Amino acid sequence: MDIFERDRRYVAHTYNRFPLEIVSGKGSLMRGGDGRDYIDMGSGIAVNIFGLGDEAWKTAVTRQLDKFQHCSNLYYAAPVAQLAQMLCERTGMERVFFANSGAEANECAIKVARKWAAERKGASYCNIITLQRSFHGRTLATLAATGQESFHKDYQPLPEGFLYAEVGDEAGLEALAREHPCAAILFECVQGEGGVMPIGQAWADAMRKVAEKYDLLLLADEVQLGNGRSGRLYGYMEYGLQPDVVTTAKGLGGGLPLGAAILGKRVADVLQPGSHGSTFGGNPTCCAGAVSILSRVDEDLLRGVRERSDYIVRELRGAKGIKNVSGMGLMLGFETEKPAREFAERALARGVLVTTAKQKIRLLPALNIPMDLLEKAVQILKDCAAE
Repeated sequence: MDIFERDRRYVAHTYNRFPLEIVSGKGSLMRGGDGRDYIDMGSGIAVNIFGLGDEAWKTAVTRQLDKFQHCSNLYYAAPVAQLAQMLCERTGMERVFFANSGAEANECAIKVARKWAAERKGASYCNIITLQRSFHGRTLATLAATGQESFHKDYQPLPEGFLYAEVGDEAGLEALAREHPCAAILFECVQGEGGVMPIGQAWADAMRKVAEKYDLLLLADEVQLGNGRSGRLYGYMEYGLQPDVVTTAKGLGGGLPLGAAILGKRVADVLQPGSHGSTFGGNPTCCAGAVSILSRVDEDLLRGVRERSDYIVRELRGAKGIKNVSGMGLMLGFETEKPAREFAERALARGVLVTTAKQKIRLLPALNIPMDLLEKAVQILKDCAAE
């Protein structure tokens, strides 16, 4: 059997893979089993934020592996404490719970919000308001939090306690908070799976206003947009918000699985020994890699993200066959006359790898993608759209 046959035979059929085997890569180029190089405009779905084979990250990970790869959370490990300090100091938050993924980080945020509300307002204040077209993960609770019916239909009954607001409907948001005992509002600054749509400043202000009026926590899901992809360290900073919990993952680990729920002052001490935990959450090797990643997400890098974003938007907006360019930083989406999957297959045939989100093509390149590769990729995408 070749790789395609073996995968189809033995791997669960949960992914609609493209017909390409990745065998190696460096930076923003991926080498296929066909011997061709492909420009990577997806970075493992926003994971490889410094591209493939990043030397500083590899060195940090290898050094930790030479010491020990894992220890339980019953003991102290320096990379874990160092990463937590960096996250807190750069966000103004207080503590961090480490998990394995974005979904687990969001599970932690939900648990923190409910525990906080139960202790402060009573056990009935368990509802979490989320947004229509949101996406928060694939566990049962985070699926329930996801405001898309298509993700719900196969897994009933889902956990209760989630309400869905429509972005732009401030009266509807306030009605949910007024009519139901609520703990928090959970939101993405850019709804990735929902079509790469920013929520906008007016809606950010509306959420803050309702949260203050009804004593609700703000939970910012920065799983995909965070760690520099927005053009700031975290996307909520673009809107001047100060969440009570920030969840992140994907790019934080630089290619190893790592999630984090960063806790603000109001909820810093909600979790106590025995109230939550994770065997692999805060794995020292993953944290060592993340320290290397986060230490290099500085203003020079963020300026480069904004410049690359401006270039992509400028080139795509108004180009033949391209419409509805949206997003923030290097999390961008656009629609074409062709179905998204068909367009992605055309781009692959031309040597560019992209992802899809609903009817849109989603671009998530490495934050430091070289401009010459970016220009080449954008031109190919424009050519594919114009055909």
